[in-house]
Amino acid sequence: MNKTVLNPLNIRWLGKVSYTDALALQNALFEEGSENHLLLLEHQHVFTLGVRGEKGNILVDPSTMGAELVKTNRGGDVTYHGPGQLVGYPILSLPGKRGGGMADTVEYVRSVEDLIISALGQLGLPNCGRLQKYPGVWVDPNKRDARKIAAVGVRLTRGRTMHGFALNVKPDMSYFDAIVPCGIKDKSVTSLSEEGLEISMLEVVNTVSELATERWGSGQSRRMDVSWRTSQNELSPFSRGKGPGGIPKVNQNIEELDPNKRTVTIGRKSAREKRAEVAIERKPDWIRVKADMGPKYRELKKSMRTLELTTVCEEAGCPNIFECWGQGTATFMALGERCTRACGFCLVDTRKPEKIDAGEPKRIATAVKQMGLEYAVITMVARDDLTDGGASHIIEIINEVRSANPGTKVEVLISDLKGNPDDLQKIFSAKPDVLNHNIETIPRLQRQVRPSASYARSLAVLAHAKRAGMVVKSSIMVGLGESEEEMHDTLKDLKEIGVDIVTIGQYLRPTMNHLPVQRWWTPKEFRELKMFGEAQGIPHIESSPLTRSSYHAKDAETTAMSKVVSVTSGSSS
Repeated sequence: MNKTVLNPLNIRWLGKVSYTDALALQNALFEEGSENHLLLLEHQHVFTLGVRGEKGNILVDPSTMGAELVKTNRGGDVTYHGPGQLVGYPILSLPGKRGGGMADTVEYVRSVEDLIISALGQLGLPNCGRLQKYPGVWVDPNKRDARKIAAVGVRLTRGRTMHGFALNVKPDMSYFDAIVPCGIKDKSVTSLSEEGLEISMLEVVNTVSELATERWGSGQSRRMDVSWRTSQNELSPFSRGKGPGGIPKVNQNIEELDPNKRTVTIGRKSAREKRAEVAIERKPDWIRVKADMGPKYRELKKSMRTLELTTVCEEAGCPNIFECWGQGTATFMALGERCTRACGFCLVDTRKPEKIDAGEPKRIATAVKQMGLEYAVITMVARDDLTDGGASHIIEIINEVRSANPGTKVEVLISDLKGNPDDLQKIFSAKPDVLNHNIETIPRLQRQVRPSASYARSLAVLAHAKRAGMVVKSSIMVGLGESEEEMHDTLKDLKEIGVDIVTIGQYLRPTMNHLPVQRWWTPKEFRELKMFGEAQGIPHIESSPLTRSSYHAKDAETTAMSKVVSVTSGSSS
């Protein structure tokens, strides 16, 4: 199979990803996406059982080995995935046989096998190929001691593919002793390392990516990688537990440096770099906020104090607080004012969380009623210390707000809840009008910006929400070192999993111990990001220097839903 799919191929190296998260992402790209993708990753320890798999081929209880067992809809029997194994999931649109009809599954499987055989040859293991009557890729297939080095299991439905391959680079081979791999009892399993080749995962990913680009992307691809390695020194002092630090101070007498030479590094800085950091912290005119503490602002602030409520407007230092509070709107922050994570951009307190306030749901509902809100936004701190991540508490807030305010729409901005599908489903079942989870930044910067989260998991949360029928929203910051091309590709990722609303705003450094601002995006660039994303198919994008995730939330939901309804009505006619 040569050059049979549309180009370019979107290649994503996602690092270590749970099988549940990867499956959710696959399902979203399969069901919502229209482009072609190759997800490359490593799984945490997991055994997967295909549609024709036999439980008798699982010899040891997976839980005793720190692994889980997942039944899946791919072909094949039982196999193992874990660290040191490169897993590839091509999500491709394939043409039918001879240009029409159903796509050829056998031909596609051979295409996957051919790619792996070619990659192994380039990596220094040329004696690989197919073994008659056995799927996958084998070392010395014509010899008595043929050894399986890569498993292949796919699903091809309506001309679109899921699942893929698992290539053993340097996994813990003892896990294969717990199963009959692929149901083959008389053959052994091997790896590049077992065959005497000590090759880095990066080299394997690069080789596979190049060959996949030629085979499935007609020579064109767009690749983004999460960070391969991030040292502690690359994290902000805040993320390293150093505390918030002082508010950024700007020396107005320092001359502005050449924008092309103002690269700010994290960690040990030279005198020139320190001068550059101070210079770049000087806000341009379009990012300056005028404090307007009018009567509505003062009234709302008094109400919040009286009801002992916390707002993200205050805790996160939102630049729109005067505008929003002046209009009588606010975003409530639930589950206390302390977060269990220490993201490099966020001002929220990271000390040990306090006990959940059982009275908070009713007080938020009362505040919504007193303010006469038609649209309430509830956000939450990450509470990894709680069994369900705080999902039950958020549900209680949604129910209380709706009970006291029947006509009020509710948007919730949630943490990733550690990707737990059951906890996520709890919140989905409460049917918030909008489900918001922020991706925050491009893949390359995820580790620096939010070291306790992951790009793949956030996409998976959004994918779970979309599959549950939610109106789905996410947010991205700029100014942390991302390129325009990376922003375009990230917006395309959000579009491909079915996100309905995206907000884009300028990162503002809250204190000197947080990540520095790398550059200021101009209003024109924000408008261009909005035009690009909506041209790709995202129903609504709110994009400006001062935009935050809940900015103009009501209007964004109304606009997005009108576009979704319009598209749906048009497609059904």
